[in-house]
Amino acid sequence: MANKNILKEKSFQFSLSVIQVYKDLIEKKEFVMSKQLLRSGTSIGASICESEFAVSKPDFINKFHISLKEANETRYWLELLFHSSYLSKENFDKLYFECEELIRLLVSSLKTLKETKS
Repeated sequence: MANKNILKEKSFQFSLSVIQVYKDLIEKKEFVMSKQLLRSGTSIGASICESEFAVSKPDFINKFHISLKEANETRYWLELLFHSSYLSKENFDKLYFECEELIRLLVSSLKTLKETKS
């Protein structure tokens, strides 16, 4: 599946960006929301990687659903961190755009997966 490699690459790069922002937030002494962002932001790619060894098509689809849910949660934490003045507009815009892109790719992939037989 072509989108799978794109998703894996983009989610890995997104994870690296989230890790860097996490480090910056820790320096600002923000520990709770930053940890939530780190967890959900890196879980997107982890679930995509898990899908590579899914035992069935429904399991594969489930892993993508988990990634989508984590991406949606990540978007929430980004908004909260930005609106509480912990994230700069530059960091927010960059991460939010990347997160939205992952969400679009996951939604598109899930739609395709559900439409195809076996």
